Amino acid sequence: MRYLVSSLRLSIDEDISTLKAKLCRKLHISPEDIQKYRVVKEAIDARKKNSIQFVYTVEVSVQGELRSEIPDVKRIEDLELPGIIQGSFRMNNRPIIVGTGPAGMFAGLILARNGYRPLLLERGPDVENRSEKLKEFWKRGLLDPEANVQFGEGGAGTFSDGKLTTRINDQRVSNVLEEFIRAGAPADIDYKAKPHIGTDILREVIKNIRNEIIRLGGEVRFKSRVDDVIIDSNSCVQGVKVGQDSIDSQVVVIAAGHSARDVYQFLLSRNVKLVSKPFSIGARIEHPQEFIDMAQYGSFAGHPRLGPAEYQLAFKQGERAAYTFCMCPGGLVVAAASEEGHAVTNGMSYHARDGINANSAFVVSVGPGDFGSPHPLAGIEFQRKWERAAFEAGDGRYLAPVQTLGDFIDKRVSTAMGKVKPTYMPGVVPYDLNKTLPAFVVDMMLKAIGEFDKKIKGFAMRDAVLTGVETRTSAPVRILRGTGFEAEGITGLYPAGEGAGYAGGIVSAAVDGIRVAEAVMAKYKNC
Repeated sequence: MRYLVSSLRLSIDEDISTLKAKLCRKLHISPEDIQKYRVVKEAIDARKKNSIQFVYTVEVSVQGELRSEIPDVKRIEDLELPGIIQGSFRMNNRPIIVGTGPAGMFAGLILARNGYRPLLLERGPDVENRSEKLKEFWKRGLLDPEANVQFGEGGAGTFSDGKLTTRINDQRVSNVLEEFIRAGAPADIDYKAKPHIGTDILREVIKNIRNEIIRLGGEVRFKSRVDDVIIDSNSCVQGVKVGQDSIDSQVVVIAAGHSARDVYQFLLSRNVKLVSKPFSIGARIEHPQEFIDMAQYGSFAGHPRLGPAEYQLAFKQGERAAYTFCMCPGGLVVAAASEEGHAVTNGMSYHARDGINANSAFVVSVGPGDFGSPHPLAGIEFQRKWERAAFEAGDGRYLAPVQTLGDFIDKRVSTAMGKVKPTYMPGVVPYDLNKTLPAFVVDMMLKAIGEFDKKIKGFAMRDAVLTGVETRTSAPVRILRGTGFEAEGITGLYPAGEGAGYAGGIVSAAVDGIRVAEAVMAKYKNC
């Protein structure tokens, strides 16, 4: 019989090998009664700085049934998951997937695994060449609009912290993590409370998934930007255009990512229904990682079992929220522009997370009412306005405007950095960030700083560094979907992932890609 056992605690100095003995005591059984067990989740309870503990949830198989009800123990019912039943509609051509971010990559993997031989079209280069292009951008400020943090194999998450946390409750989350592990990700992402891969390992994982899609009969074409979708007079998809070439298909998955602004434009011109949606805007904030470690772990800071500390903070006033997002322990702030004349920041960490600074997006929610227009793409223009302001503040060379937190509060240009040195590549220019963000965003950030300082004493240190601007937190547009995951009113067009407005991170985007692939298979038979 299988059970899920939660709230098993180990002190920071207890080895995980003692978990089995604690499990036996909890269940009132002997070690011989345990057939097998595995850690499902590991979390850190650091509320008491003098007594940090690891908290585990464990799945265990035992002989027979437990004798009585035990707190924090639930029986696991074995459910027979339904297999994939293919639909009856015929596809004359293989399905096309636009974009190789998490949604496109996992949609392609599932379709390939079931014999549909998908064609994946990626506007940017493969991850190896993409990495070289980014080195040039970060070193010399030479932007390639088709190969950057936003565009290229793996999507925007490839050059981030590789976080795999998600709030969605879907059994496919486990499938995504299993696929990542199979492709070379660390095995502990399966049970860590806040799993991450790191940009260095993630690049290899993405390459391995690509090779698996190809091995299964799929095809991946790089430097193949889709410029239009072909829709006939009956509102049925007939294929896509790549430059002057047309590629026929009755099924097109749009998984282009939240920065593919040209894709939104051509979809709108083809009467695909789009609406504005909320997102957030702000800056990156950097503190010494050592300070964050001390603030979160006290005297246990630096303990080898803990690793670099993280934080997540939020403050709400009325309908507006300020919060930290995409926190990168021991990470870097990097240039993430995808359009010439625009400056954008993002955070990135390697797997070791061994950099001197911690950084996080420090952002404020914005919505259609702030965009100044009811147009579906008004949120994109709102982003562009502040990205252009940051670019101009950065001397037009993709340098980022930077300011100490103290000077941001005092609304004056920083004349020198303090003990926290900005990590942004390719470089920074001192500036008053109050001029590169909407006044209401600045006002909300100023209110939040004091509240955050109550939760992490010292968060408001005057030497902390703000680097602007952060605008690409999520898609500013949603592509409306009807039944069966197809775009409203368009047969054969499947919006997927974060760019379509249905996900918020690597895992949720991957899960949405799987769900879309399942919807395609439920409608169309494999020909």
